[in-house]
Amino acid sequence: MVYKYSFKDFDKNRMARVVGLNLNISTKQSIEICNFIRGKNIQKVKKVLNDVINGKQAIPYKRHKKKIPHRKGDWITSGRYPKKASKMILKLIESAEANAQQQGLNTSELTIRHIVANKAAKTRKYGRKIGTFTKSTHVEIIVEEVGGKKKEKREGKNKEEKKKEVEQEKSKKEIKQNKQKPKQETKKIKETKEVKKQVDNGIKK
Repeated sequence: MVYKYSFKDFDKNRMARVVGLNLNISTKQSIEICNFIRGKNIQKVKKVLNDVINGKQAIPYKRHKKKIPHRKGDWITSGRYPKKASKMILKLIESAEANAQQQGLNTSELTIRHIVANKAAKTRKYGRKIGTFTKSTHVEIIVEEVGGKKKEKREGKNKEEKKKEVEQEKSKKEIKQNKQKPKQETKKIKETKEVKKQVDNGIKK
């Protein structure tokens, strides 16, 4: 089976990808975790997921929040501690970080550009629970090195600023030259008049 990523607009030189297929975790919990950590720095995300696993921090539930109690903190209205799903997603993030390191990217500047959880195919359970279906989820993650882009933008801005400065200096020089031209012309006219006077005085003598 060849898995195709749903997110296609990316630069391969700055990104690393990883996908987990048929993971034995809840899709609803995975969606809430993905929504919470999307767009954040990898180091912060790893710390947050470790806190969730240790029961120190709750994941806020904004979509699937029916009959879910409130948690500590003013910013969390309702949430839970999805430890199993957090462990699996943390492993995927660590593997994405390893892939990025192999490509030569700076792992301290990686952010989660794209993360999504999709419902996978249902499979029947074995043993006493035969007849029921297991929960399985596909999770795809793409991390991006943000620092390099920022540097490029700054360098581009610096180049543009330098060009503007050079153009301004040229325009100032041209303006000065244009101002000096009439003065030089008046000097030349005066000199020619003086020469003519001297010549006329010599002829009269």
